[in-house]
Amino acid sequence: MKISEYQEWIRQYDAERGFDRVQPSQTLAHALEELGEVAREVLFLEGYRDDEHPDERRQILAEELSDTFVFLFKLANHFQIDMEAALKAGQRKAHERYSVEEGRLLTARYQKRQQQRTTGS
Repeated sequence: MKISEYQEWIRQYDAERGFDRVQPSQTLAHALEELGEVAREVLFLEGYRDDEHPDERRQILAEELSDTFVFLFKLANHFQIDMEAALKAGQRKAHERYSVEEGRLLTARYQKRQQQRTTGS
């Protein structure tokens, strides 16, 4: 499925049900709520909390990521933003911002700092 097809599906789905009349601030609040649920699942999968069912957690994470995208696309629709175009622009911006070499150096520096903070060394 193309991004534009997904965005149109959400637009139609919302229009048929009247969900397109929900205020953007409430849609944003719902997106943030879903993002919090994503955070919870990531914490479980990283081992921050004990979990005996990581395969189920991955499935739950997939659902929460999908729910988050639904609300982000709803916001885009509310403000007439073409997400496919926005994502393409984001790709261009990312490529212009960091070369592969610069990105690897930044990642190495970040990982070193993370290791130092974790181990205290």
